[in-house]
Amino acid sequence: MEKLQIESKHPFNKPIVIDKSSFAPGESGTISLNVGRLPSDTKIDIIAHIYRSTLPGPVVLVLGGVHGDEINGVEIIRRMLDEDTFQRINRGTIIAIPLLNVFGFINFSREVPDGKDVNRSFPGSSAGSLASRVARTLTKKILPYVDIAMDFHTGGASRYNFPQIRYHKSDKYGAQLAKIFQPPFILQKPLIPKSFRKTCSMMGITAVVYEAGESVRLCGVSIQKGMNGILRVLHHLDMVSSDIPDKENMVHFTKSTWLRAPYSGMFIWTRQSGAQVIKGEQLGVIKDPFGTKTVYVFAKTDGYIVGHNNASVVNQGDALFHIGIEGEVLK
Repeated sequence: MEKLQIESKHPFNKPIVIDKSSFAPGESGTISLNVGRLPSDTKIDIIAHIYRSTLPGPVVLVLGGVHGDEINGVEIIRRMLDEDTFQRINRGTIIAIPLLNVFGFINFSREVPDGKDVNRSFPGSSAGSLASRVARTLTKKILPYVDIAMDFHTGGASRYNFPQIRYHKSDKYGAQLAKIFQPPFILQKPLIPKSFRKTCSMMGITAVVYEAGESVRLCGVSIQKGMNGILRVLHHLDMVSSDIPDKENMVHFTKSTWLRAPYSGMFIWTRQSGAQVIKGEQLGVIKDPFGTKTVYVFAKTDGYIVGHNNASVVNQGDALFHIGIEGEVLK
């Protein structure tokens, strides 16, 4: 595979200075960035781990918990910290933030107290809402040093995402980074206004989003594939020298569509994420709670199920299946 050619924007011989903490080449440490307080006067801090090698290389950010209830990403980074993966880098710098949205995490919530979404609050404001302050802290104090960012998410609201990487076609290296990660699915997706990925794009940072699993649930497969992907990227960048996981086949999609509930009732899927489907194939069934009506859900196009809804009760119009179309198998 062609080498990812990204030059670090930060002169390696200069220290990385975040708040009052300074990290010269070869130095590592953990910092707490305060973003606000709750009504109980409890501080809300972002915990960041910084690891710098003695040799120059890119600055890589691994980020979890932008949505507080999406815990697979938190666990992916936590495990890699626990296994000392980042402490053993050969070159460059890694900034690891397992949990960005602390309030959402402790309240099993996607959002912060005022209902705002951190991932719709970038680049943020130091005088704004808590979500905006969290976004601003990351944008102002961390991102100026970053060359490559990997942001870890899950599906929300009972939706399960099959392990996948999302990138934007305007990102010069995004598709290449996604292929190096080697998830089962790669999706080309547009940038969302005020999102982390949009801000990274504006700052010249190559950023991809890993989506895998469901909110408030740990998924072993999603976690392992996420860890494998990080290792592949770091190995490709010559940042780690450990063995890398076996190569996996991937399917790349340039388009996707949602199949929505034609009727309200009890939903039972018969095909799930990861499956290849053909137009007209039955994917599930919706039954009313009184045993009087049955509505079958059929695929409207050929493709792969990249995400499905695990909700047992759905309303008409709810998203049931996310179908990747026009897929190309990569080996």
